[in-house]
Amino acid sequence: MKSLFAEVEEVVGDSLGTIGALPAENAVARVDAFDWKQIGRHLDEQGSALLQGVLSPEECRALAALYPEESLFRSRVVMGRHGFGRGEYKYFSYPLPELIQGLRTALYPRLAPVANRWNTAMGIEVRYPESHDAFVRRCHDAGQKRPTPLLLQYGEGDFNCLHQDLYGEHVFPIQVAILLSEPQRDFTGGEFVLTEQRPRMQSRPEVVPLRQGDAVAFAVHHRPVQGTRGTYRVSLRHGVSRLRSGQRHTVGIIFHDAN
Repeated sequence: MKSLFAEVEEVVGDSLGTIGALPAENAVARVDAFDWKQIGRHLDEQGSALLQGVLSPEECRALAALYPEESLFRSRVVMGRHGFGRGEYKYFSYPLPELIQGLRTALYPRLAPVANRWNTAMGIEVRYPESHDAFVRRCHDAGQKRPTPLLLQYGEGDFNCLHQDLYGEHVFPIQVAILLSEPQRDFTGGEFVLTEQRPRMQSRPEVVPLRQGDAVAFAVHHRPVQGTRGTYRVSLRHGVSRLRSGQRHTVGIIFHDAN
């Protein structure tokens, strides 16, 4: 795939792991380069879509290097303490790193039409505004003011149980995860896993083949499926299988904020 970073300013890390800015216009240009008709079709058909090469290797390394910098985060979660699995993650504070903020802002309007189409099909009245700023204002007006983008870190033996990222009344139904580490080089195991539960049927699993810098857009909690008797709602959960060796970092971009 042709690089999406050729015209984007190279990210430079310092000893603290801080990263350079991704100007808004560059984030939009990068995101717009993808085939969104195909991405929308994949989301409709299977509840997920692969976006190859969202970040460069340099950007991935710079983001992963932010993990020890406590001033950038509002909280740290050790999964084993809560029955979430093994490993840990940290929620970024506002203001978000500009690379994360730029992608969050640019991805949202591409996904909002899919989200609105899903709600129409499922008979849900909620509609999502065109801009992410407007949606965040909706969240904040309802008391959901804590940022939800996060950085996850896994070591050997770690895993993430199947779950849904629901943080309040207002939920945007699609989120994005970006793998910052390279499989087979930085870690083994640790596959991104989705499961889909259809009414009166067994769960359907799917493993998404991510490489460093790749993203997956996927349903947060449910999506519509066309059946022989009309449209019905299926429930999805996501997680990460056990790491067999190495270390794995991931960025999660969730578009709704938390209570």
